[in-house]
Amino acid sequence: MKSLLNALQEGRLIELPDEDKEKSLEYLAHLIEAVPDLAGSPELAEEMIARERTHNTGLGLGIACPHVRATGGGELLCAVGWTPVGIDYGASDGKKVHLVVMYYIPDAQKNVYLKEVSSLASAIRRADGIQPIATASDIATVRERLLDWVQSAIEANIPEAKARMIRLEARQAVAEAGAPAAGAAAPLQLLPALFVVADGKALALCANTDLSAELEKDPELPALLRQRGQFERAGWRFVFREATSYGARTMYDYTAVK
Repeated sequence: MKSLLNALQEGRLIELPDEDKEKSLEYLAHLIEAVPDLAGSPELAEEMIARERTHNTGLGLGIACPHVRATGGGELLCAVGWTPVGIDYGASDGKKVHLVVMYYIPDAQKNVYLKEVSSLASAIRRADGIQPIATASDIATVRERLLDWVQSAIEANIPEAKARMIRLEARQAVAEAGAPAAGAAAPLQLLPALFVVADGKALALCANTDLSAELEKDPELPALLRQRGQFERAGWRFVFREATSYGARTMYDYTAVK
C-alpha cells in the first residue's frame, strides 16, 4: 500500500469537482503529471481516457482503478479522487463510483500494483463496503477512512518475506547493541513488528498475536516508540528501523529479537 500512502502524504487526494467520468480522469492524470519524477513525460490524460474507453476499470464496490503502464523503471504512483455524489462509471455491478484511484505503472511495478489493488479491495470488503467514503462529510474524513483501510490491509497481511529481507540488517543492529554472541544455546529469533500510534495509543502488528496483545496493553509503549531507539518488552529486544508520519498517525517499523 506504499503508493496509496505516498499519495495521501503528498497531497494527491482531491474532491473531484465534476461528476463527468472523463473530466474526473483528466483531473487525476494532471495530479500524477505534476510529480517531479515524471517531468517531461508524455501527457497522461489522453492515454488514461483512451484506455478507459476500451477497458472499463470500475471494480464494483463503488471504486475504480484507472491506470496506464509505462516502459522503464520508476516508482508506482497513484492519485485519488473522491465524490460524495458518485460517478456513473459503467461498472459491472451498476453502482456509482465514489472513489477513483488512478495508477501510473512502470513495467517493473506491475506485480506491486496488482497486490495493492487486491489489498485495497479486500480492505473495503472488510469495512462492509464503500459507505464510509460515500457518506463522508469532507475530504479530511475521506483521508482518515483511507488510512483506516491501509491499516486494515497491513494488519491482515504482514508479509513473511519481510523477515527474510531484514534478517542480515537486524543481526548487525543487535550485534552493535551488545546482544549475546552467536553460539548461545537458543537460536536468534527475528520478528518484524509494525506499530501505528494515533491519539496516544499504539496498535501493534506482528505475526505473534500474543505478543501484539501484550504490547498494546503497555501504557508506556507510545512514548518508547516516539524515542525511535531500542527497548525491551515481554522478553524481546525491539530494534528501530524507520518511522513514517501520516498526518496525526505515525507508523514505526521495528525488528523484534529474542
